[in-house]
Amino acid sequence: MKLNIAVLSGDGIGPEIMKQGIAVMDAIAEKFGHEFTYYEAICGADAIDKVGDPFPETTYQICKDADAVLFAAVGHPKFDNDPTAKIRPEQGLLAMRKKLGLYANIRPIQTFRCLLHMSPLKEELVRDADFICIRELTGGMYFGDKYQDDDKAYDTNYYTRPEIERILKVGFDYAMKRKKHLTVVDKANVLASSRLWRQIAHEMEPMYPEVNVDYMFVDNASMRMIVEPSFFDVMVTENTFGDILTDEGSCISGSMGLLPSASIGSGTPVFEPVHGSWPQATGKNIANPLAEILSVAMLLEHFNMLEEGKLIRDAVDESLESNIRTPEIQIDGGTHYGTREVGEWIVSYIKNK
Repeated sequence: MKLNIAVLSGDGIGPEIMKQGIAVMDAIAEKFGHEFTYYEAICGADAIDKVGDPFPETTYQICKDADAVLFAAVGHPKFDNDPTAKIRPEQGLLAMRKKLGLYANIRPIQTFRCLLHMSPLKEELVRDADFICIRELTGGMYFGDKYQDDDKAYDTNYYTRPEIERILKVGFDYAMKRKKHLTVVDKANVLASSRLWRQIAHEMEPMYPEVNVDYMFVDNASMRMIVEPSFFDVMVTENTFGDILTDEGSCISGSMGLLPSASIGSGTPVFEPVHGSWPQATGKNIANPLAEILSVAMLLEHFNMLEEGKLIRDAVDESLESNIRTPEIQIDGGTHYGTREVGEWIVSYIKNK
């Protein structure tokens, strides 16, 4: 298969983990006879410094014309620590999602058997955790009308029926592929927008008679994810709630450096790790590349390269079982492996299988 891949390394540790993701893609291409062509583009703080725009038009065109986008991370403390900044790296993410029509973020939450002890939760709670969070990406407060002055501010949590229907369809469809259990997360006891979400979900239930649907307020869902994460199979929710819940869920595995994600919709799909840019670790060769590498697996699987995706997942599992790990998840007294060494080990595994 031939694919054109837009490569957005971004900020902080982004270029380091991206290098390992591309190395894995190249190993897969060589082994299976694929042809992947890469088109690098700037984004985030790097793009602001260079052209004053976190998602410039040239980057958009590269993404729009590609078959997929492989993304790393954006963010820099000089913007985080300046509440008056008018342009921020994260605005590039929002612009990319909006311009590419990426309304659904797919985040698998899973644990790894050899890392159960790394989770902040008890092992017996997380042992069977394996679910997917589906977050609406282009509506809600992040994109609604905004206002701020020195005395007041507001963000409008605006949703339309078509926006809700299309993301709920993604949720129902994923539930049909898995255990046929869908949890719709909202705040319908307080928010009008949530009541519309719940109303439309009820209307769609008869279209999926095999799916067991339950409804949960977001505060209850956040608690349930901690005390009983194995309850969930597929969770679907609006933008703001999804942002918070997916970060909470990512900690179940023991490290945000282990989990990938996909953003899909009407335009070019984007595949990226769930973690941030971790600027403090830039250039230190300590960042975990596995989330980026697993994002590559999701990208390949999106194009029905299932054997290739499985080989990457097997390589990641074996690296963890063999203690080929970056410092934040390494066992006490274990050998030190950096970003580069972990990536090289996985590439070698792929080539020799």
